[in-house]
Amino acid sequence: MDILVFEVGEQRYGVLSQDVQEIVRVVTITPLPKAPAIVEGVINLRGAVVPVLDLRARFRLPAKAPELSDQLVIASAGSRRVAIRVDRTLELLSIDPAEVTPAHLLARKVEYLAGVARLPDGLLLIHDLNTFLSHAEAEKLDEAVAGQGARHAGAVD
Repeated sequence: MDILVFEVGEQRYGVLSQDVQEIVRVVTITPLPKAPAIVEGVINLRGAVVPVLDLRARFRLPAKAPELSDQLVIASAGSRRVAIRVDRTLELLSIDPAEVTPAHLLARKVEYLAGVARLPDGLLLIHDLNTFLSHAEAEKLDEAVAGQGARHAGAVD
């Protein structure tokens, strides 16, 4: 199992590499009125409006203004293309599936998590991007994007 490992605050997280499309430098993130709190805003990625998910808000971490050193992980969350602002990407790690405890074995209802990997230097939370947005959040995001058009989003070429 290949996992892209990244850092937000002092914590390491991961997502399945099969969900990752690319990693780009942070650009101007345009706030999106009426979007759910999990959405930091939108960017213009080569002509496509892409929502930026806010991991800090989702996991109740202190807010942090974007910095030039931040990166955006462009990934698939189901059929939706999203960006995740991270402090930095660390590595692409191959993990033996036997070292991963599936989320449903940790608790009956664990949201946003695919599993927890046991690594020699600690635990790694592996996120399930397919469940990162609730149905209600996805609908609210669609309405906000449709209502705004997001013409002035920062551009990535």
